[in-house]
Amino acid sequence: MLSHRSAAALWEIGTERRGVIDVSVARRAELKRRGLRVRGRPSLRTERVAAHDGIPVTTPVQTLIDLSTELAPIGVERAVNEADKRDLIDPETLRAELDRYVGEPGVKNLSGLLDKRTFRLSDSDLEVLFRPIAMEAGLPPPLTKQMVNGFEVDFFFPNLGLVVETDGLRYHRTPSTQTRDARRDRAHVLAGMTPLRFTHYEIKYESTQVRSELRRLAATLTTPIRY
Repeated sequence: MLSHRSAAALWEIGTERRGVIDVSVARRAELKRRGLRVRGRPSLRTERVAAHDGIPVTTPVQTLIDLSTELAPIGVERAVNEADKRDLIDPETLRAELDRYVGEPGVKNLSGLLDKRTFRLSDSDLEVLFRPIAMEAGLPPPLTKQMVNGFEVDFFFPNLGLVVETDGLRYHRTPSTQTRDARRDRAHVLAGMTPLRFTHYEIKYESTQVRSELRRLAATLTTPIRY
């Protein structure tokens, strides 16, 4: 079956390795063929193999796991995005599926990447974590869940004209969601405000970076905004 980068090329979620076709065989093998990179994989289960355009190939999940053993994170993220766009598998389902592949090469890398994108906090936990970060950055206590420029925002600093939105999911798949986010940010900018976005993961696990960026921004927001 096709696997790794060749499988990704067939699924149209990546680019094939030039001059080399990646194939896997479901047995132990040390085959060498010109133009092929053959991998013996006796533990590869039949349910992890599919057919696409009549060609045996690893499933999208297995293909993404395999890519995670070879590509840099940004390359894997592009493949995940493409798989999502082509309706092969969405990030949430992919993350859940990985629990069935624990211990396989590539799973740790892929799950780590997805955890940063799909991690969510409850509204109460988000507020408990973000408020001290903002205050330590020199900002006043924010208002929460306020209507600003026609949109409900997560955190609002009215005297500074600062709107902070938090995303629990980076992958916005639908055009309507992307359009709404763009309109939301434009509305704030056109009103003379500053919109800023952080992920839930950043607030929970990368608070030092969030605090640093807020502190740098606070130093520039010295003029009160009339709201």
